[in-house]
Amino acid sequence: MHPGRAPARHPLSDFTMHRLWMIFAQAVTVSVAVLFVVSTLKPEWTNERPALPSVTIQEAASTPAGTTGERPVVSYADAARVALPAVVHIFTSKEVKAQRHPFADDPLFRHFFGDRLDNRPQQRASGLGSGVIVSPEGYVLTNNHVIEAADEIEVALNDGRKLPARIVGRDPESDLAVLQIKADGKLKAITFGRTEHLHVGDVVLAIGNPFGVGQTVTMGIVSALGRSHLGINTFEDFIQTDAAINPGNSGGALIDTAGTLVGINAAIYSRSGGSLGIGFAIPVSLARSVMEQIIQNGSVTRGWIGVEVQAITAELAESFGMVSTEGTLISGVMRGSPAERAGVRPGDVLLAVEGRKVNDPQTMLEAIAALAPGRKAGFELRRGKEKLDLKVDIGRRPALSRGD
Repeated sequence: MHPGRAPARHPLSDFTMHRLWMIFAQAVTVSVAVLFVVSTLKPEWTNERPALPSVTIQEAASTPAGTTGERPVVSYADAARVALPAVVHIFTSKEVKAQRHPFADDPLFRHFFGDRLDNRPQQRASGLGSGVIVSPEGYVLTNNHVIEAADEIEVALNDGRKLPARIVGRDPESDLAVLQIKADGKLKAITFGRTEHLHVGDVVLAIGNPFGVGQTVTMGIVSALGRSHLGINTFEDFIQTDAAINPGNSGGALIDTAGTLVGINAAIYSRSGGSLGIGFAIPVSLARSVMEQIIQNGSVTRGWIGVEVQAITAELAESFGMVSTEGTLISGVMRGSPAERAGVRPGDVLLAVEGRKVNDPQTMLEAIAALAPGRKAGFELRRGKEKLDLKVDIGRRPALSRGD
C-alpha cells in the first residue's frame, strides 16, 4: 500500500451492492403489489376497518335472516268487521208538488180540458245517505241534511232487513239528526271512541253507501283537527280526512283502527261532486252531546244573548281607534235581548266569556252556546279604553237563528 493513495476497491463489491439493492427494491415492489391485491380482493385478511363516515346518519336495521325485506302487510279487516253491522243505509222520499199549468185557471181552457190538469199523478223525490246505530234500542245517528224535509224514511240494515224509521229530533245548526227503528231482536250498536285520543296522521276508515252502490269502506288519515270557518254549519269543529267520502256517505261512520266511532261523515270539498281527498266529519264528542240532548229533550238547547258580531281586522281597529285587534266587535244588539238588558252596547268589544277568551266570532258563538239558559254569566268587555265586567242572564238560542 502506497502512502497518500486510497486503497483499491474490490471489483465485486460494487456489483454485489447493486445486486442486493435490486433484490431489495424488487421485494418491496412485489410486497406492495401483493398487499394491494390482497386488500382489494380479501380485505378481511388484512384486518382493516372501513373508514368512518364523515357525517352522522340514521340507518335502518339490517333485514333479519329468513325475511324477505318487504314491509308487513297491514289489514284493517278487523276494524271494519266490528263497525260494519252498525252502519246502515238511509233511503228517503218526499212528495213534490207539480207546478200548475199556466192556463189552469183560465175558464175557456178549463171548459175544454176540465180538471184533468189537476189530476196529474203526484211526484216523489228520493234521496239516500247513511247512518250509525248508536244503541240497541234502535237509535240511529245521521246528518240532518240526509232526512231534511223527508216524509218517508226507510233504513236498510247490514243483514238486508229494511225497516221504517221515525225522526226523534234534529239539529240543523250542527247538521245532526236522530232516528229510531224498531227491529225484532237486539241491534248491533257501534262503540264510541274518544276524540281526544285522535291525532293528525292517524289512520281512519269511512263507512257508508256512496252513490247507492252499497256498503263501502275507504281508508285515509286524519288530515287536520278542529276545522272551522268553512261556512258549512253554524257550529263547526270538523275532523278533516282524505278517506274518500262521496254523496251517499253523509251520516256514515268515521272509525279508527280499533273499529270505534270517532266522527260522523258530513261533507266534502269538491268541484266535481266526487271525492278530492278533502272530507269533513263531525267529531264524536260533539255528535254525542247533540244526540243525548235530542234523545232526552227532542231538541238541542243552547245559550244566547242577542248580539251581532264581526271580526276585528287591523284596518277596522285603526279606523275605530282601537288599541288592539284582541276580542270580537259587537256590531248590533237586539232590542229586549239579554245583552241589552245587561247594558251591552254596539261598538263594545267582547274579550272573554266566563274567563274564556274570544278572538273571533266563531269562538264567541261556541262559548255562549255552551252556557245553560237561565243562568248568569260573566262577560269581559272593552268600551273605548275602559274595561267592563258585566253579568248577563243567558237566554235560549232561537231555532235556526244566526244571531248570537
